[in-house]
Amino acid sequence: MAKTQLNVRVDEATAETARRRALQRGVSVNRYIEELVKQDAGEAGRTFVDAAADFMKQYESVFAEEFGEKHR
Repeated sequence: MAKTQLNVRVDEATAETARRRALQRGVSVNRYIEELVKQDAGEAGRTFVDAAADFMKQYESVFAEEFGEKHR
């Protein structure tokens, strides 16, 4: 996916917080902000739910065998 440059202005306290939080996570400020926007847009949540649904579909028979049909 192509990247687009986006310029934003924030106060110095917000900028310092972004720098500190990015450093704590071991990512760039750009990556940190990109992740925040994706989370806010729900992309991370949808990815998790899709992966969980695929997992359950793949292992449905194992769960049914282990826990029985009554737990569905």
